Amino acid sequence: MFQVSTLQALMLGYTKSVITVEELLKHGDIGLGTFEDVNGEMIVLDGHCYQAKSDGTIKEASPKTGVPFCSVSFTEEQNKTEIESIGSIEQLKKFLDVSIDEAFALNSMHIVRVDGIFNKVMARSEDGLKSRHIELKKILENNQRDFCFENINGTLVCIYFPDYMDGINAPGWHLHFVSEDRSVGGHVFDIDLKKGEASFSRISTIEIKFPATAEFDTYALKEASQNDIKAVEQGK
Repeated sequence: MFQVSTLQALMLGYTKSVITVEELLKHGDIGLGTFEDVNGEMIVLDGHCYQAKSDGTIKEASPKTGVPFCSVSFTEEQNKTEIESIGSIEQLKKFLDVSIDEAFALNSMHIVRVDGIFNKVMARSEDGLKSRHIELKKILENNQRDFCFENINGTLVCIYFPDYMDGINAPGWHLHFVSEDRSVGGHVFDIDLKKGEASFSRISTIEIKFPATAEFDTYALKEASQNDIKAVEQGK
């Protein structure tokens, strides 16, 4: 896993660029994150970096676009599983938990790609806000927009971090979606999956690229609220 900055820093408002999209794609071909000033949700898939705008539409991000936070890896598919009829994101997360638990892998990181046919995908994205030390929850309160995609084919990028890595990233599963035609997508907080296929990759190494600016050292990272992290993750 290659990670840019930490979730704690993003939550507390460090939204400056750390690296560019061009540099990021040298470290992985699948993953998720956001862009400088929290200007949309990021979905990395098949070596392309997509930017979901606040209306849910997707464009391919410019190579020079800044990245303040992201997690990516190169695809190392280890097993595939067919999925039938999962009616909520909680059911999907439970299915994914059981799958990695059966492989004795709950203390590892994972990226799972779910290609499927969806009855619906509830998602969000946001416009950017140039700010410093404004918490992520405040940015999203003003700039986040929710949308629902219905009867759509596409891909979920699902990243898992174990509980003990809390703060580096969000513990548990974090999901982003992009449609098969690469026209819409965003951060996912609910789904209704008709059927699909999950491709699992277990990851046992992480490299973190921290911001090199003096400003980064003005953030008390342990002050990031776990309740706020959960609320942001759930789209609330």
